[in-house]
Amino acid sequence: MIPRLPGYILPDDRIAQVPAARRDASRLLVMRRGGDVPEHRRFGELARILRGGDLLVLNDSRVIPARLRGVRHPGGGAVELLLEERVSAVRWRGLARPARKLRKGTVLSLAGGRLGARVVEEEERGMRVVEFDDEVTLEMLEELGEIPLPPYIRRPAEESDRQRYQTVYAREPGAVAAPTAGLHFTPEVFGELGAAGVGVASVTLHVGTSTFRAGLGTERYSVGEEAARLLNRARREGRRIVAVGTTTTRALETVLGDADAFRAGAGRTGLVIGPGYEFRAIDCLLTNLHLPESSPLAVVCAFAGSAEVLAAYGEAISEGYRFGSYGDAMLID
Repeated sequence: MIPRLPGYILPDDRIAQVPAARRDASRLLVMRRGGDVPEHRRFGELARILRGGDLLVLNDSRVIPARLRGVRHPGGGAVELLLEERVSAVRWRGLARPARKLRKGTVLSLAGGRLGARVVEEEERGMRVVEFDDEVTLEMLEELGEIPLPPYIRRPAEESDRQRYQTVYAREPGAVAAPTAGLHFTPEVFGELGAAGVGVASVTLHVGTSTFRAGLGTERYSVGEEAARLLNRARREGRRIVAVGTTTTRALETVLGDADAFRAGAGRTGLVIGPGYEFRAIDCLLTNLHLPESSPLAVVCAFAGSAEVLAAYGEAISEGYRFGSYGDAMLID
């Protein structure tokens, strides 16, 4: 069941269209649950805000240049594919636009005619399976595809987005949207965190095309043995688990078993988190400032309370914070 998504009034000029000049120069709104007013800090101060012994959990998913533009035949109308998952050497599943024009058998010419394909399966909510004339690899998408920026960034993707719309620790390719809470980290921040005694673990959750369309889908996740070991050790020792982003949160809540232990494994999660959800896996949440009626905002409101979060957002708006994927950050503890 899709939860009711919290809303608020966000001026258009508060939605960041470009990243900060330096990743860790982003602002950081620190919200203490049960506290009084939020603190206004900089992301570069994170090591002085977290506690020694905290375990920071990252999502190491890497965004692939999954957007392909072209034309359809017959007709010659413009089309767009947002590829989500490779299902065979020549077949990919993805979100197609305009879906009503892309029926089974439609022939596509993509990437300036460098890729030919045809629609072989029609699925719900605009999803299609396409078969390419030849194998399409991740390496080919790096050359021919476009980074799929969110629709509220009202400009074409630029070459610089290939680097800035990617965390510095991105490793596992497969996402169509970045785990944006991690975009603020730099090697210098990680160095300071290590010196302060903050541990780091990595999991993977690939954001799928459901982030660009109505409805919810399942997303692929993977939690390795080392990450599970670090998480379980932190839990046994009473140390805080700090999830970097709502995607990391979904992965951790998915793999926390009935025995209150984290399990290594891989699969798909359809976990929906919204107001009323009882968190079991995380103690703190580091996240971005999210747009109204978005599923990440629902996760944040579930964690810290809708009234409290929206009050903090109101202060962030009045203080000139930037919202969205390229915006500022928020720490809730």
